[in-house]
Amino acid sequence: MAARRLDSALLAKLNTARKIKETNFPGQIFFTSPKATTVITMTGNNCDLDCAHCGGRYLEHMTSIEDAAQVVTSRGSTSCLLSGGCSHLGQVAIDLKPLQSAIEGLKVNAHVGLISEDEMKSIAHQIDCVSFDFVVDNETIKEVYHLNRTGQDYIQTYQMLRKYVRVMPHICIGLKGGRIQGEYEALETLVKLGTEGVVFIIFIPTPGTLYADRKPPVLEEVLEILVHARQLFPTIPIHLGCMRPGGRYRAEVDFFAIEAGVNKIVNPTPLAVKRAEELGYQIIYQKECCVL
Repeated sequence: MAARRLDSALLAKLNTARKIKETNFPGQIFFTSPKATTVITMTGNNCDLDCAHCGGRYLEHMTSIEDAAQVVTSRGSTSCLLSGGCSHLGQVAIDLKPLQSAIEGLKVNAHVGLISEDEMKSIAHQIDCVSFDFVVDNETIKEVYHLNRTGQDYIQTYQMLRKYVRVMPHICIGLKGGRIQGEYEALETLVKLGTEGVVFIIFIPTPGTLYADRKPPVLEEVLEILVHARQLFPTIPIHLGCMRPGGRYRAEVDFFAIEAGVNKIVNPTPLAVKRAEELGYQIIYQKECCVL
C-alpha cells in the first residue's frame, strides 16, 4: 500500500519538519509496542463523566485492581499505567495502597486528571511520570468531558504537577468530535509553560459513545499540527501515542508522522517501518508505554 499524494505546499512543510528533527535527533527513531506495561483501572468500569469520545468504553480493556498482581506476573511486566474513570471534578482517584505488592519494582505512569496538590504530593514518590491530557479550549472541555472546569484549571494543574513529577502532556487531535479546536492554542501554551515532550493521540469514533457517528480529523489537518509542533519544539521529543484510528488512516498517519519529524511511534504500521528503513534511520524498539 502506498500513501496518498499530498499537495506540494504541505509536502514542503513536512520536508522542513523532518529536517528539523534530523538536525536535532539525527539518524534514529523509536518504535514501541508496550506489551511490558500493564494498564490498571483504579475504578473498574466506573466513570462519572460519560465523556463524548469514550463513554467508559476504554476502561473495559484495562486490568482491575484485583487482577493486577496476577497479570503483572504472568506478563512479566516491567511497568504499569494507572488509569481509570474520572470523578465529577475531572480527577482520577489514585489509591496505591491496594496495589503496593502488585507494582513493587515497576516503573509507574499515571493518569491523574485534575488532581489536587495534596493528593499529588501523597503519591508523587511512587510515580515516575504523569500522562496529562492537556486541554485548554473551554468549549471542548464542556462538550467532551461534561465538566464545569476551564482551560485554566488544566493549566494550573499541569504547572502544579511539574513541581512533583515528570509530566508528559497529551494532546488529542480532533478531540471535539473530529474537529480541530484548541490544539494550536494548547501547543502555544506549552511553549510558554515549558515541557519535556509532547504526546499526540488522535480522536477515534467509538461505537456506543456520543461521538460514535463522527469521523476522525482530516489527515492533512493532523499533519499540519504535527508540523507546527516540530517547529515549535525543535529539540524535545514528539510522540505519536497509542490512541489513533486504524486501517488505511492509521497507516497514512504513521507514514507521514515520520515525514513530520516525530521521534517515537507506538505500534507503528508496516508502512511506517518501511519508510524509516528507506530513510536509513536506526530503529530502536521498545516494549513499554511511550513516556517511560
